[in-house]
Amino acid sequence: MVRLRLLGALFVSSILGLVGCSEQQVSHSVTAPDGGLSLTLSTDDLGRVHFSIDDAGVPVIDDSRLGFAFANAPSFTEGLSITAGAQSANDSTWELPWGERRVVRDHHNEQSFALTDGSRTMTLRVRVFDEGAGFRFEFPEEFHAGELLITDELTEFNIANPSDKTFWNPAYNKDRYEYEYFKTSVTDVKTAHTPLTILDSTNRYVTIHEASLVDYSSMVLRGTNSSVLNGELVAGYDGVRVRQTGAFVTPWRTIQVTESAPELLASNMILNLNEPNKLGDVSWVKPGVYMGIWWGMHIGENSWFTGDKLGATTSEAKRYIDFISENGLDGFLVEGWNIGWDGDWIANADLFSFTEAQPFFDLEEVAAYAQEKNVDLVLHNETSGGIKNYEDQMEDAYALYQKLGVNHLKTGYVGFSNGYPRHDVHQEGGSQFLVYEWNHGQFMVNHYQKSIDLAAKYKIGINMHEPIKPTGLRRTYPNFMTREGVRGQEYNAWSEGNQPAHTTILPFTRMMGGPLDFTPGVFDVTFKGIDANERIRTTITKQLALMVVLYSPLQMAADLPRNYQAKPDLFQFIKDVPADWEESLPLEGEIGEYVVYARQERGSDDWFIGGITNENARDVTLDFSFLDEGTYTATIYRDGENADWETNPYDAVIEQMSVTSASSLDLSMAKGGGFAISVIKQQ
Repeated sequence: MVRLRLLGALFVSSILGLVGCSEQQVSHSVTAPDGGLSLTLSTDDLGRVHFSIDDAGVPVIDDSRLGFAFANAPSFTEGLSITAGAQSANDSTWELPWGERRVVRDHHNEQSFALTDGSRTMTLRVRVFDEGAGFRFEFPEEFHAGELLITDELTEFNIANPSDKTFWNPAYNKDRYEYEYFKTSVTDVKTAHTPLTILDSTNRYVTIHEASLVDYSSMVLRGTNSSVLNGELVAGYDGVRVRQTGAFVTPWRTIQVTESAPELLASNMILNLNEPNKLGDVSWVKPGVYMGIWWGMHIGENSWFTGDKLGATTSEAKRYIDFISENGLDGFLVEGWNIGWDGDWIANADLFSFTEAQPFFDLEEVAAYAQEKNVDLVLHNETSGGIKNYEDQMEDAYALYQKLGVNHLKTGYVGFSNGYPRHDVHQEGGSQFLVYEWNHGQFMVNHYQKSIDLAAKYKIGINMHEPIKPTGLRRTYPNFMTREGVRGQEYNAWSEGNQPAHTTILPFTRMMGGPLDFTPGVFDVTFKGIDANERIRTTITKQLALMVVLYSPLQMAADLPRNYQAKPDLFQFIKDVPADWEESLPLEGEIGEYVVYARQERGSDDWFIGGITNENARDVTLDFSFLDEGTYTATIYRDGENADWETNPYDAVIEQMSVTSASSLDLSMAKGGGFAISVIKQQ
């Protein structure tokens, strides 16, 4: 294959040649604005379409096949030709209403290509950024009459420089996305959710994901015992992976490529591949730090069920609201407030009511009290995967919440990954029977979108648990604020928990898709004793650092009020740290090793810094050159000299110093430790 490269502006090449084949072959290249990254499309002698990516002349993705198979139409895999279409270049900025940064730059080159088999034609659209490339398929209405049934999207990713530093989360397991990440060779990948990230043998970061997942099935990656990862659409109950009628587009297939960890973490490519805000004025979407009746349930002090340990009582809710208000935090989450929790709530999803409170919780009284105290009430709607029951009630429930002044919902979909029932499937003759869908197939993708659309109608922001993975839709629907979709903090409460490296992997994997409701900020990390299996494998200052490193616009301070009251000096950082940022700067890090982030508060000169490490102690030197002119007071919350997540997690030091943009600071992180710093400009 021939590749050409031109530095600077958009460059598209088309090369025709005979290479010992019976068919003439064509290749086309689209190059990044800075001339470094290039995506090439080509055909082989059988008319199969491939793409490849190189970076500064170094192969990153070798020839990888593209195509489709259908249940009710001939496959679109061979005998294809490529014709170059319109090209454009873009260098613009736009504003996030909330997020890691206010201003986002969208700098890319774009090229469309017509793919045809002689009778059918679709468009392949390519965008190349300095830090990666994306492509999607656009089907015109005339491609197929009636409903088109996709049984396979034949997208491959042939890793040019495999390594044993491939970080992936297993797909098709019962607990959805909630697993620790594997670190293996590419050849050992089984089936993986995206984002999947490789630190390849050339020391380039390569992240494979998708953007703008709407009315389509999620893509997972299936290993092949080779360097090739097959993009696989999650199947519906009948084996069909996607159903579409009329014209439609697929999600973008994305490959981010950078030569350093900070460059990868700073990428806005996934956001830029989503459509602009469709909701108009979203000033009603309010980021903030919240607490809730939640952690006590996971550690066994409280219960979701009515009885002696019931957490969601009117009096307990008011106690939390008082504490939140007195300490200047923003929101209060309550779980177990509604009817349906008693008994086997996972097996009896249809018993949940989303408008009726259980007898010990006065919804109207609590909502009024929260408004009086200027605290946002966050209600939890657990569905247990009972999709029909929830959809039947959503309109009435969301209308009620708006009337009560509820601005945010936490929705939940606890259930086995392949156990989400649908009630709209009928046998011949009209008799109904129950079938089940995957958590991340087209059926559930569409349900999650329905929730977001309806919530926007009632001006409600959504924090979704057991969700579909994030693909940048928060740009298009800014009320899709945050979500779980990960093995979070709660696993530390009732299992052997997460290993210290877990949170050093998440920024490079799960969080490449978007914000994460991990629920950090627990101070009592050895709540069952230091030698207990159920505990948190961090130091106390790493819990503070996670408030910065693991970004969420609805950031939870997860611990109980009494544990914050016991350590007011450390709690001060949680009271100070915001959840909305003017700018975010990943300063340094390596996947699975450590991460250091600096974030500037939106509308302020103040900065907050968080650093975390894995099971290894680590020294870092902070360079404050990102500060503006002037002098700042840095309050440093760091591991003490004898700190160790395993033996001495509470050894912490708090100190202050003045800093300027010329300052630097040496810091030591203990095993499983970290540091947090508030940097407040002096007046």
